Amino acid sequence: MENFKKKFVEEAVDLLEGLEKSLLALEENPEDSTLIQQVFRVMHTLKGNSGMFGFDMIDSFTHEMETVYDLIRNGKLRVTRAVLDVTLAAVDHLKCLLDEENYNDANVIANHNELLSKVKLLTAEEPVITTNVTNEWHKNSPDEEQSKKEKTYYISFEPIHEIFDNGTNPLYLIEELHSIGQVTVFAHLNKVPPLDELNPEHCYTYWEVLIATSANVNDISDVFMFVEHDSTLEIQEIADFNLLADELFVSELTRLAATQKDIGLTTVQNLSKNLISKKLSEKIKEFSKDQPNAKRTSISSIRVSADKLDKLMNLVSELVTTQARLSLFAEENSTPGLLPIAENVQKLSRQLRDIAFSIVLIPIENMLTRFQRLIRDLSQELGKEVVFITEGAETELDKTIIENLADPLMHILRNSLDHGIEDKELRLKRGKPAQGKVSLKAFYSGANVMIQISDDGAGIDPDMINEKAIAKGIISAERKLTKREILDLVFLPGFSTARSVTDLSGRGVGMDVVKRKISDIRGEVEIDSELGYGTTITIKLPLTLSIIDGLLVKVSDTFFIIPLLMVDKIYAIEHEKIVNTFNNVVVLDGQQVPFFYVRREFDIPDSAEKLEQVIVVNFEEKRVGLIVDQVIGEYQAVLKPLGKYYKKQDMISGATILGDGTVALVMDTNKIIKLFAKHEVFTMKED
Repeated sequence: MENFKKKFVEEAVDLLEGLEKSLLALEENPEDSTLIQQVFRVMHTLKGNSGMFGFDMIDSFTHEMETVYDLIRNGKLRVTRAVLDVTLAAVDHLKCLLDEENYNDANVIANHNELLSKVKLLTAEEPVITTNVTNEWHKNSPDEEQSKKEKTYYISFEPIHEIFDNGTNPLYLIEELHSIGQVTVFAHLNKVPPLDELNPEHCYTYWEVLIATSANVNDISDVFMFVEHDSTLEIQEIADFNLLADELFVSELTRLAATQKDIGLTTVQNLSKNLISKKLSEKIKEFSKDQPNAKRTSISSIRVSADKLDKLMNLVSELVTTQARLSLFAEENSTPGLLPIAENVQKLSRQLRDIAFSIVLIPIENMLTRFQRLIRDLSQELGKEVVFITEGAETELDKTIIENLADPLMHILRNSLDHGIEDKELRLKRGKPAQGKVSLKAFYSGANVMIQISDDGAGIDPDMINEKAIAKGIISAERKLTKREILDLVFLPGFSTARSVTDLSGRGVGMDVVKRKISDIRGEVEIDSELGYGTTITIKLPLTLSIIDGLLVKVSDTFFIIPLLMVDKIYAIEHEKIVNTFNNVVVLDGQQVPFFYVRREFDIPDSAEKLEQVIVVNFEEKRVGLIVDQVIGEYQAVLKPLGKYYKKQDMISGATILGDGTVALVMDTNKIIKLFAKHEVFTMKED
């Protein structure tokens, strides 16, 4: 049973995420019948499934929400901001209720009751047709109008033995049920005692009743109003259509009533579910008959747990490492036929690696719904009109990166709304549209994914940042910084551009955390802003954190891996030309290329070799050379973390184990060049 409950929770999470997306779209198109139907269908599905697995609070709550959207889809209620506010709050609450531990939380219960009151208030007034939305779902069913009014209820009615003393005849109550719907009655006599113990003034009979009616539960309860304290009564809805219209269903119930003491609610519910499944199967078969040219398709996707994917990636990583050992062994041994086998294993492991990568890549679109919700709620709270525009939502990233990226993006978006976008009056005064704009754009750039968050707000004043930095003692008044260097100061701990503290931002914490979290996933973040026109924050991320194609090089006795997609070209160069160059610039193919001598930067004595290698890599739309001793060749690098003692260093993004067990360090070329450049500037100033 626990496995089924777990499956229900997983599916419910997916349904609620889709529901939130549909609601945000419905706010833009409140008369879209397709979206209304989607919302209703999710509520209906959650109601049906939650009760089955004991999530009673979800069952009762979604029943009320279903009523609201049933009125909307039938044109009797209008989609308003109030309706959407309550529904979105309901989505948050339903996510909370998926954790059964919250059922005993006083705050959750209080929120549950408060939301239920708000939901019931939406339907408290007499429904009035306020929209021309047509219900496409019911369009082609001539009997739908009647069937939608009827529901089937199970009633268990067992009066106390002394009920006759009050002048009550239970048979009259059963007869009254016939006046409000179609009824099937099963009278049970198995509690009648032996004749010598029987009291003729006592009632020993109890009844199970199935009624198909358009009346509601309250109407049915009213029939038993005067005996509710003199009987055991249970009324439960079991289907939202007339089950008694099916002869096989009724005959099976009759057979069970004759062969056992009583039928019971559970048995009736199981029979009803079987009937629904059977009818669904028949509809599918009928549809297939009506579609002679329709192709039968196999299952196109399956649900796989994240743990299994993590294990798969770990196994693929180990396979790549083992394959490297095999290739090295094959090269060092002249065993006939071993080298072709090693080459074939290398090819297969590369293909398996690529497939495994594609499995764990997730489109950025999966994060967008929560961002749309954030923009919607914050813009209301701040009294600002803001539209959220996305581009490149199909761009994919490693799921681990996606998981760690959500919080930094949320903080950036909060900042954009809080003290980026101006209020309506100020925007109009500055000649801007009343509605502000925040955009998120994602795209591929070589081996990286770029994410840009832009707003058309007030922008950041670099002079103000410079003044604050001087006042805080971060920089000296004499030091002259470029605009980019000034803007980068906002990523320092405790530095804030906000003029006043709000509940959302401006307390001097946040952007340094954003940068640290992005660095933890081997990403980079930059900021660009134009005072009065807006701000753009660009995040540069690797496609994956697990395995990369790299170029294996050697400096002295140490092996390094340079990501292959960063490499532009390789040149051989004489050692004397490196030593005697002016300002660390060398001419390659007729072009001047700045370079860094890795030995010198790492404080390793100069090489005795006469010939060294220049690895030209791409850096911020420029070409920069890194001079190493030797290029070994291409290598599939399985990235491993360096551990907590080396966590704060920026130049090395990880390590990998070579085929012979040697450790090679993986260079982050962008960060390494930035650090080398700062070192060169510092050295020149000291000289």
